[in-house]
Amino acid sequence: MTPKNELLFCALGGSGEIGMNVNLYGTQGKWVMVDCGITFADPAYPGIDVILPDLAFIEERIDDLLGIVITHGHEDHIGALPYLAEDLGVPIYATPFTMGLIRGKLDEEGITNRVKLKMIPMGGNFQLGPFGFTFVEMSHSIPEANALLIDTPHGRVFHTGDWKLDATPVIGNPASPEQLAAIGDAGVDILVCDSTNVFNTEASGSESTVRRGLAETVAKAKGRVLVTTFASNAARLHTLGEVARETGRKLCVTGRSLDRILKVARATGYLKDFPDTIDPDTAMRLPKNKVLIVATGGQGEPRAALARVADGSHTIALESGDTVIFSSKQIPGNEVAIGRIQNILASKGIEMVTERQAHVHVSGHPGRPELAQMYEWIRPDVLIPVHGEMRHMMEHARYGLAQGIPRALVQGDGDIVRLAPKGAVKVGNAVVGRLVLDGDVILPSDGSTINERRRIALHGQISVAVALGKGGRSVGRPVVRVQGVPVEDERDAFIAEAADAAAKAVDGSRRGIDRLREDVRLSVRKVATKWTGKKPIVDVLVIEG
Repeated sequence: MTPKNELLFCALGGSGEIGMNVNLYGTQGKWVMVDCGITFADPAYPGIDVILPDLAFIEERIDDLLGIVITHGHEDHIGALPYLAEDLGVPIYATPFTMGLIRGKLDEEGITNRVKLKMIPMGGNFQLGPFGFTFVEMSHSIPEANALLIDTPHGRVFHTGDWKLDATPVIGNPASPEQLAAIGDAGVDILVCDSTNVFNTEASGSESTVRRGLAETVAKAKGRVLVTTFASNAARLHTLGEVARETGRKLCVTGRSLDRILKVARATGYLKDFPDTIDPDTAMRLPKNKVLIVATGGQGEPRAALARVADGSHTIALESGDTVIFSSKQIPGNEVAIGRIQNILASKGIEMVTERQAHVHVSGHPGRPELAQMYEWIRPDVLIPVHGEMRHMMEHARYGLAQGIPRALVQGDGDIVRLAPKGAVKVGNAVVGRLVLDGDVILPSDGSTINERRRIALHGQISVAVALGKGGRSVGRPVVRVQGVPVEDERDAFIAEAADAAAKAVDGSRRGIDRLREDVRLSVRKVATKWTGKKPIVDVLVIEG
C-alpha cells in the first residue's frame, strides 16, 4: 500500500496494548515512523525478556521511509532502536536528552556510527519530504516528552505522545495553555492521543506535590530507607535528592539504568544540583537513619537492584525496621512479580509504603479532566486513540465524543486508516506481529524455537539414544534421559520402563530408520503418558554401527 494524495496512519505497535509503540504516517508516496519501542515478556515467552515489533510492513517499503521521529526516551518508545534502526537505514530525529539515551543504547550495540542521528532542539521544527514536524514540549515522567505537530498536504495532526498536565513541573518547560490553544486556533484535523489513564476520573497531579509525601514518609522511618521508582523519572530523582538533604540522609543510587539516566540528564543540563552520591559499600557502613537508597526494580524485574536486595544477593542489605517506598505505579501485568518481591520483603519485617498509604507517586498520563482540557484547546475534527489496550481506546473514543469531538475512530495494530481527505476510515490491513530477543538472536514470537520451548516448558522432554548393529537389531540397551517430566523419586523406575519400551520398538520395527525412530518416539511417549498423564517431547537419536 503506497500512500497517494491522502494521509494514512498505521500503528505497528501500541494500539491494543500498552508498550511497543510504533506509528506510521504516510502521504504522497512517503512514510515516516513515530517511535520504535519494545515491550517486556510474560511467562508465555520462556527465556525471553524483550519483545520487539515486527516491522515487515514498512521494511517492504523501506525506500519510501524517510525517517524515525522520537517523542521521548521511554523504553516502549525507543527500546527497539538498537536492534532495528540499522536495518531500517534512515535518520532518527530526537531532542537532546532523548538523543542522549538513544546514543547510549546504540553505543552498547556498537552501531552508533552506522545510524544517522539528527538532534533537534526543544521546540524545534524540521521538514521530512511532505511532512513538517514541530516538537511541542509536554509534561510526563521523563524529561523532554514531546507532542508532535505534523503538517502535511492533506491535514494537520497533533500526536500527543505520552503526556499529562502539570502547572508546577519540577523539570522542563512544557507548553502553556496559551500555546496549546494557539495550536488549536491554527486548526488541527486529527488528534492522536494517549489513552492510558482514560478510566481515571481525577487529574494525574503535579510532580511537585510528591515531595512532601516522600519527605514525611522518609522522616518517619527509623532505619534504612530504599525508594524504588522508574529510572527515567528524572524529576522524581531531583525530588529524592531534595528529600535526602531535607531529612539529613546521604544518597545512594544503585542500578545501571539509574546511572545512565543521571549521566545523560547532567550532560543535557538537568539535575545540575543533584547531591553527591555514595556507593553501596559506604551506604552499608553509615548509621541506618543516615542513608537514603534509590534503586531500580519497582515493577518486580528479577534482575533489577530491588529483587537482588530482597533475595540477599546485593551489597545493600535490608532488615526488620527498614522501609521500602514504592514511588511508582504498578504497570498492568506486573502484579505477580511485584507481589513476589513484596512478600519476600514482608517476611523480613521490612515496612513497605506504596501510593495507597502515602502520596509518594503521581502518574505521567492524563486522566479524564486533562483529556477534556486538551480537547478544548486543540479542537480536532477526529480523535484517534492510541497507547492503550482495546478497553482503554474504546472508552477514550466514547469520552471524546461525549466531550464534543465530532468523530472518533478506534483502530488497532495493523489497521491502515485514511485520515484525510473525507475524515477517517479504515482502508486496509498491514502485517503486524512480535519478534523476541533471545540472547543475541531476534526470532519470530510464534516461530518454531519459541513454540518448541513452550511445549518443553509445558510437558518436559525425553531424549532416547539407540544403537543398531547388523540387520538393524539393537546393540546394548537404549539410553534414556529425562528433563522436566514429573517422575521425581520414581525416575529410575520410569527410565527403566521407557528403555524397555524403546528396545522393544527397535526390535519390532522393520521399515527403515525414519519409521524406527517414530516407533521408538511413540512407545516412549506412551510410557510417559501412562506414568504422568502428560505427553512430553521425545527426541530419538539412532546410531548405526
